Amino acid sequence: MIKILITDKLAKEGIDIIKAAEDVEPVVKTGISEDELANIIGEYDGLIIRSDTKVTPKVLSKPGKFKAVARAGVGVDNIDVKEATRKGILVMNTPGGNTLSAAEHTMALILAMSRNVVQACNSLKSGAWDRKKYTGNQLNNKVLGLIGLGRIGMAVAKMAQGFNMKIIGYDPFAAPTDAEKLGIEITDNLERIFRESDFISLHVPKNEQTLNMIDAKQIEMMKPTVRLVNCARGGIINEDALYDALSKKRIAGAALDVFPKEPPENKRFTECENCIVTPHLGASTEEAQIEVAVEAAQIMIDALKGGPIRNAINAPSTSGVLPPMVGKFAELARRIGILLSTIATGHIKKVSVQYRGSIAEMAVEPVTLNFAIGLLQKHFEMPLNMVNTPVLAKERGISIDEMKNTDIKDVAASFSAKVVTDKVTRTVTGSIFGGSLLRIFEIDGFNIEVTPQGTVLVIFNDDKPGVIGAVGTVCGNHNINICTMGVGQKPAEHKAMLAVSLDKEPKPEAFDELSKLDFVNEIYVCKLD
Repeated sequence: MIKILITDKLAKEGIDIIKAAEDVEPVVKTGISEDELANIIGEYDGLIIRSDTKVTPKVLSKPGKFKAVARAGVGVDNIDVKEATRKGILVMNTPGGNTLSAAEHTMALILAMSRNVVQACNSLKSGAWDRKKYTGNQLNNKVLGLIGLGRIGMAVAKMAQGFNMKIIGYDPFAAPTDAEKLGIEITDNLERIFRESDFISLHVPKNEQTLNMIDAKQIEMMKPTVRLVNCARGGIINEDALYDALSKKRIAGAALDVFPKEPPENKRFTECENCIVTPHLGASTEEAQIEVAVEAAQIMIDALKGGPIRNAINAPSTSGVLPPMVGKFAELARRIGILLSTIATGHIKKVSVQYRGSIAEMAVEPVTLNFAIGLLQKHFEMPLNMVNTPVLAKERGISIDEMKNTDIKDVAASFSAKVVTDKVTRTVTGSIFGGSLLRIFEIDGFNIEVTPQGTVLVIFNDDKPGVIGAVGTVCGNHNINICTMGVGQKPAEHKAMLAVSLDKEPKPEAFDELSKLDFVNEIYVCKLD
């Protein structure tokens, strides 16, 4: 008998599916402590949770027969995915179940702001009757700026079209291929969203690139009549800058469903009449709760009964079954993908990889997939793996052209990747030396030796004396130790590049100082581990 433990409130429809499955028993124990869960988890084959239960290393310390955990929702930040993977435990989620719910909540907030619904309601309940004060605005012909064009962003766009809104879309990664067909005007200029929009709605994951994406500088670009909506993740809008803009009436309004810490400790936004706040209700509809519960139950049953594994956040390690050479090239490709995700700025238009020499004679699908994981990971909150990466890449219209050439060039075997964006074309080539040493030996035509690990500072610069000394001086002044340095030159073009491995990531002030050196054309910090 397969036993599935449910420790958070789950819609009855999901539990009924488990009950109906042959040789499967659901056990509901909500509100249990971390210690209790750790003591009993080994007695169960699977665990279904929502956001309250925390699957910590302590919970996973004695897994027993425990094989899989499913999150009835999108985020898996309450699951220690790394530890689960180390213990061989499958982690799954239900990313599609709340799409419409979150999109509808976004539109509800847009409508509430445009018609002063909350303020007018509170006014009338207090005994006033002030129609003039709460005169609103139509959505018809207004400009909606969407930042992020994933599932939810695209759903919002479809709904907004019903109100005859003009939609401008920006995605820091890549816009879906059907976005323009749906009437979304795609732009690669984020500032245009800030300057032209009447409403701005955020639909991006929270990561290093999107943290404080909207700060005081960006708010200054906006119309005084703009209204902001955040149903994505807290922290994408800098709360101090937003509060300042709202309190000074610099912008017309904002609606927040998410906060950096939930529930929020600072209640200041509740004091702003021009700000609507809701307690993370994006997925809180009866229909969404049923959908995620049903999906979580189905994927759990399939996984435990040996059926297809769907919505996997992690994947079983393949290192033990891959030929050693393929395994090493897979790791090299992943790190090259991370490097290119940093230095190939802009919207991805085309991606290709090439295998030369002996590696071209082998089955290289795991290598290409690992490259895609490295290239795409920073654009998604969920961990990418061999299972979900092809699906997510396809959704964004990204395919990888693969070429093989058994002829040897420069080294016995090499992997090369080329990424074309709307701004740049970048190429990186590397190989494995001595059977285990990962090396990059060419970046954009610069012959350069780079060990792809740790923090690497990549600088494209004018070829002139004093470059190495100046970079070293700045790093030294900020107590940053240089571990290795690779230099590549194109004398005919008077161009060069540096790849400097550092013992720690430069702080913003150090990075700014390096950026201002007169020979620097482009500079990037790449974290390759």
